Amino acid sequence: MREDGSVTDVYLSGQLVCRNTNDIAIVVQHLDEHVMLTRAEAGCVSFTVTPTREPLVWQVDEHFSDAAAFKFHQERVAGSTWGRATAGIERRYTINGF
Repeated sequence: MREDGSVTDVYLSGQLVCRNTNDIAIVVQHLDEHVMLTRAEAGCVSFTVTPTREPLVWQVDEHFSDAAAFKFHQERVAGSTWGRATAGIERRYTINGF
């Protein structure tokens, strides 16, 4: 919480780490819809998932207006097509403000 009592923004940054080309294909297949749905969520300030120079690694950066918006996103994703399809792909994330 900020000094003025308002809610703190939540930032997630890190990597989605694929094991092989099959994982990459899963990410590519489902990514556009995942990004579209996330950016449409109330409280989503910004959301990007971009490939890195390492072919198996994707950079993930998320910014939500508050903890409630971030929590809603996490819960929605868990039951989504993206969440189910990518459940076995490693995530290396750092979350600040939550």
